[in-house]
Amino acid sequence: MDDPTLDAAAAAKGPLSSETALRLIDRGRERLDSGDLMPAYADFQRVVGNDDPAITGAALLGSGDVLYRLDKEPQAAAAWVAVTGLRENPSTYKAWRNLAGVRVRSGDLQGAITAYREADRRAPAEDKAEIASRLGWLAKETGNTGAANRYFARSRGSVGLSLTLIVIGITVAVSLIASSVPGLTEALWLQRSEIQAGQLYRLVSVTLVHAGLLHLGLNMYSLWIIGPIVEQTWGRRMFLLFYLLTAVAASTTSFIFSTGPAVGASGAIFGLVGVVLAGTRAHHPVLDRRSRQIVPQLGMLVILNLVIGFAVPGIDNAAHIGGLISGLWLGFLVPPGKVPTLRSAWQHPTGSVTGDAAVRSPLLISAGVIGLVAVVLTALAAGGATL
Repeated sequence: MDDPTLDAAAAAKGPLSSETALRLIDRGRERLDSGDLMPAYADFQRVVGNDDPAITGAALLGSGDVLYRLDKEPQAAAAWVAVTGLRENPSTYKAWRNLAGVRVRSGDLQGAITAYREADRRAPAEDKAEIASRLGWLAKETGNTGAANRYFARSRGSVGLSLTLIVIGITVAVSLIASSVPGLTEALWLQRSEIQAGQLYRLVSVTLVHAGLLHLGLNMYSLWIIGPIVEQTWGRRMFLLFYLLTAVAASTTSFIFSTGPAVGASGAIFGLVGVVLAGTRAHHPVLDRRSRQIVPQLGMLVILNLVIGFAVPGIDNAAHIGGLISGLWLGFLVPPGKVPTLRSAWQHPTGSVTGDAAVRSPLLISAGVIGLVAVVLTALAAGGATL
């Protein structure tokens, strides 16, 4: 990393050639990456003031990154603001993103929105969804629900309905139809003998039928409360995967420990609650105001519902427990993919929304999900199900 020739050129008086300036910037980046902060800062500062705004912009950007690493956020922000004051250059986009992250950390949400909008104007296509997601969170946090919905739709690449609402709509429709069509509820509910005969579709179809309007209403209200938190924090596809996996796990637990037929989506809903309980504690995602009001109450609600389940005959607590445990496992295992976490974006302004993925590698996540599926298959086989 040491280069006597480069050191001599940097120590000389007067302007630097473009070649020398770029070499100093490259060395500054290498030093920054290796944690050699003050020499990195010296390299960047020697270049600041170059006539080429692209070179000065890169030097100011690097200087701000060093200052940020030194916990000098106001000075870092000043360096990044200086980048945005130059003629447009390749560092302008990164400077606006860095400023947005610092402003979020300082509580200046409106300033962060402004910075992210400036970044969005310059962002490459692969970053657009991430920035839209961040703008959606900020808009919702500041009370602009309409803008939040638009940004979240952009981040998903679609403007469709919430998947939670789609699941609720399908469940309500099937439950109401089944209540008036003879034999349909029985064809969809969870019955031990049918599972043993190989009708494994019932592990999921049980979520579509309910024991009356009150049962349906309570479950759908609960899904309406918890579903959007999962969907917003982990994304639409992960919401659906969690819902299906925890439904199967809940049904399998019911198959092993219960005897009578079972109906309802409560096992899968307990699963989503487990995802949120474990995920918010393991990964510390940045939640919006609505989610922050709901999440602290979930633990007590789970305990209360389990106590009621043990005290009141006819409630399938085995499914609740199976769904909850599988959800806790998935929430711990899978980091949020749609909001920043304390260890990712808001702490590191240049970090990715999915910064925790470095802690939970795709291979580890896949192994954990496969492990859950293996446990379910083993339990079904032990219960005599035809696989």
